[in-house]
Amino acid sequence: MRLLPRDEKFFELFTAVAELNVEAARLLQNLIAAPPPQRRPIVDSIKRLEHQADEVTHQVVGRLDRTFITPLDREDIHMLASRLDNVMDLMDGTARRIQMFHAGESPAGSVMLADVIIRANQQLLAAVQNLEKDRKGVVLSACKAVKHLEEEGDSLYHEWIGKLFEGEPNALLVIKWMEIYEHLERTLDQAEDVANVVESIFIKHA
Repeated sequence: MRLLPRDEKFFELFTAVAELNVEAARLLQNLIAAPPPQRRPIVDSIKRLEHQADEVTHQVVGRLDRTFITPLDREDIHMLASRLDNVMDLMDGTARRIQMFHAGESPAGSVMLADVIIRANQQLLAAVQNLEKDRKGVVLSACKAVKHLEEEGDSLYHEWIGKLFEGEPNALLVIKWMEIYEHLERTLDQAEDVANVVESIFIKHA
C-alpha cells in the first residue's frame, strides 16, 4: 500500500480533451460541407470547444504542480496534454481560416480530409480511454490506426492540392484552399504525434 496515493484524475482529463476533439472534428466536417452563409455558427461552436479544451489542459498543468505522486512521468503528462490541445488548436485554426478567407464552396477533397480527421480523433479517444488499464491491445491498435490514417490523409492532401491547379484555376481560390488543405494535413500530422506519445507512454509503463 502506498503511503501517498497516486492522482489518477489525469486519465479522466486526457479523455475529456480527446472527447472534445472528436466533437470538434465532426463540427469541422459539418463546417466544410455547409453552404458559406451557414458557417458562422459552426465556427463559433468550434471556438467554444477550443476554450473548453484549454480549460481542461490548464487543469492538467495545475494538477501536475500540486500532485506529489503522478501515475505517469510528469513530462509525459505535460506532453500528452499539450499535444492533444494542439490538435484542437489546429482544427479551430482551420475553421477560422475558412470563415476569414470567405472560401466559398468546398472542394470534395476537403470533406474527405475532414472525415479522416474524425476517424483519427476517434482512434485517439480509444487509445486515451484505455491508457490506464489496457487488457485488449486497444492502445497500440488505435495508435497504429492513427498512423495509417495520417498516411491516407497525406495521399488525399497531395492529390487534391494537384486538383487545385487543373484547368484555368482562380489564383485567389488556389491560395485560400492551399492554406486550408495545409491546416487539415497538419491536423493529421499532430494526431499522429499524439499517437506516438501515447504509444511511448504505454510501452514505458506496460
